[in-house]
Formats: sequence, C-alpha cells, structure tokens
Amino acid sequence: MLLHEFNWKKEVLQASEPVLVDFWASWCGPCRVMNPTIEALARDFKVCKVNVDTNQELAAHYGISSIPALLIFKDGRIASRHVGVTPEATLRAEMRKLSQQ
Repeated sequence: MLLHEFNWKKEVLQASEPVLVDFWASWCGPCRVMNPTIEALARDFKVCKVNVDTNQELAAHYGISSIPALLIFKDGRIASRHVGVTPEATLRAEMRKLSQQ
C-alpha cells in the first residue's frame, strides 16, 4: 500500500498489528533491490511504502536521511529501524516477534 500524509495516521499509527514502512524513491538503486523482499513480506504482514520525494514532510518528521529506510511500527511507535538493504529473514523475524506481543 502506498501511503501519503493523509492516510498515515489510520494505516500506521492506529493499526492494530505491526506495520513495516518502507521509505523509498524511484531513483534509489538499493530501494529497487529491496522490492522483492518487501513484496514477499507483504504477503504475510502489513507493509506500507512511502515515497520520500512526494512525502517529504513525513520523511523529515521521522528523520529519514538515507534510503531505503525500513521502520517497523507497533502501537503507533517505532519498534525497529533499518537503513539500507536488509535481509528478509531479519525483517521477518522482527515482524513475527512483534506480532506475538
């Protein structure tokens, strides 16, 4: 799901389950490398994508200065933060753990 400032609160901050948020841009090579991982995780968990070029205020609010930046939210708060290409197993393990809490 692509997110924008207008649906951020409902889809991420008020979500009842953990949410993996991928801050990305179309020109970012490492972001493209992460696409298959993000798509695989989206089959099992709630995953949202935020284009930093079209959502600059949102990216700035969360201190996104390098992409891809992968934030996992739980109960409206950042539970985990990864910058750069991150293994699927790492993200999957964190999402599973947060889902069981």
